Amino acid sequence: MYSSDAPRLIAHLDMDAFYASVELLRYPELRGLPVVIGGGRRHQPELLPDGTRRFFRLRDYTGRGVITTSTYEARALGVFSAMGTMKAAALAPDAVLLPVDFDEYRKYSRLFKAAVREIAPCVEDRGIDEIYIDLSALPGVHDDAGRAIGMRLKQAVRDATGLTCSIGITPNKLLSKLCSELDKPDGLTLLGFADIPARIWPLAARKVNGIGPKASEKLAGLGLHTVGDIAAAEAAFLVQHFGANYGRWLHDISHGRDQREVVTHSEPVSISRETTFERDLHAVRDRATLSGIFTELCVELAGDLARKGYASKTIGIKLRFDDFKSVTRDLTLPAHTLDARTIRRAAGECLKRVDLTRRLRLLGVRAGALARLSDLLAPAAPAAEAPAQAEEPAALYELPLFAAPPGDPG
Repeated sequence: MYSSDAPRLIAHLDMDAFYASVELLRYPELRGLPVVIGGGRRHQPELLPDGTRRFFRLRDYTGRGVITTSTYEARALGVFSAMGTMKAAALAPDAVLLPVDFDEYRKYSRLFKAAVREIAPCVEDRGIDEIYIDLSALPGVHDDAGRAIGMRLKQAVRDATGLTCSIGITPNKLLSKLCSELDKPDGLTLLGFADIPARIWPLAARKVNGIGPKASEKLAGLGLHTVGDIAAAEAAFLVQHFGANYGRWLHDISHGRDQREVVTHSEPVSISRETTFERDLHAVRDRATLSGIFTELCVELAGDLARKGYASKTIGIKLRFDDFKSVTRDLTLPAHTLDARTIRRAAGECLKRVDLTRRLRLLGVRAGALARLSDLLAPAAPAAEAPAQAEEPAALYELPLFAAPPGDPG
């Protein structure tokens, strides 16, 4: 019943509770405790005179933030990523609350990916904490279905970072991603096509990447709750209810079929920075605060472009208001840039095209229409702007943002 056209072995490596685990390296005294990542700068631990630290607890939190991630101990209390922090506080009031530190997480992300590439160079980057790895061409990998190389990869990641990861190794990306979740944390799961009925079919349909809440609800309405239920359905039935493309895809994935290749290089569509405020901010009364945040986002975005080796020709903004409605605006520049001052000026022009009478809960800046600096700086191409401005302090930016309307003293 199950066969593979090619002897592929694909691994999906997923770091275990990545952000929280990085924080536990910094604060080892928190190991074994429920810890939640999602606080702001004011939730930095306080170093006491005796050398110990005083940590914020979830019960101390006020605001409307969301949980970024949590340790497995916090998850056992019902606290998961994307949950409102106030709701999490009701479930686990004594859990430790730590601020998010993306710079540190990116550092550890680079470390674990470099360690993997030393062993298996065919890697597809899928985010800060997960990658796909094509193991098919590695010597001897098929002798034990990838177990030895899986153990070697796990040890390399641990040696490079001090962190654990979970790996699924199967004939394709679909199955490997599912399997990397089966034995967390610190798991290594090997699976062949013959193992699908026992290990994959009992999984809830929503566990499959690509089956979202709406599709899951529709499947449930048809009596299809698990991957096995979908596999038992006729392909024609699925096409009838979900359309030709999605219906056939559902039929294929339920039987473990996925021919996608590991893509070792892809260009980002855009790079962005955004922040959600702990309280709604008013464009007039809070314009000094908003202007400072706006400038900081632009400077950080310029730094991201410089570090990743890109320049942008389209700058955009994203605003979310107190009624949860969002608006975006974009401006195309005459030339590519990674200059913080230029980004801020363009973003400010976008801002002028938005009605700012409502209170804001989120502000973001985006760089699109990206081009590699190496291409822009080639002899035949126009030179990109130098990144020198990216590290200028915010005080140097004098552009009037969130200015009061005429006649309004603010």
